[in-house]
Amino acid sequence: MNTKTAQRAPSKAHSESLYEMPGHLIRRCHQISVALFHQECAEYGITPQQYAILWVLSSHDGVDQITAAGLAALNRTTAGELVARLEDAGLLTRQDGSDDRRVKNLFITKAGMKLIRDVDTAVRRVQERLLEPLDKTERRQFIACLARIASVNNELSRAPLRPASGKAAVVAGS
Repeated sequence: MNTKTAQRAPSKAHSESLYEMPGHLIRRCHQISVALFHQECAEYGITPQQYAILWVLSSHDGVDQITAAGLAALNRTTAGELVARLEDAGLLTRQDGSDDRRVKNLFITKAGMKLIRDVDTAVRRVQERLLEPLDKTERRQFIACLARIASVNNELSRAPLRPASGKAAVVAGS
């Protein structure tokens, strides 16, 4: 190790612990959330992103693939791959748009709706387990803060949330 490097005092930016940095903590919490999802939902053979697409279609059936990607805050390429897998599994169908055959409209199947209903309890358990360390008030505050951060910084995302109505994303607790 270079002795000049070893003798330098840490910069102010470096003096903050990695384990106190919000970005690092958010990434770790995301990893934990995904792990919990896979534990609780293993029997359903579904990923969090597949769940998001099916959840979107359960309330916006028939939207085009790009709109579904925006509603699930997924990039178009990822959404396309997920849609293909979900179609192969019989959980949704793709149909050419009535005005433009290049547009693919997505429709959730009966099997897809059944899966969304069946997995609901497991998905709720994931959320409960993730927030278990917080009391009821802290949970509301935490969700409100996360929603505000996501909403204010939406356009910085590689896959911004695109509400169907074209309105800005709703911030929880506002």
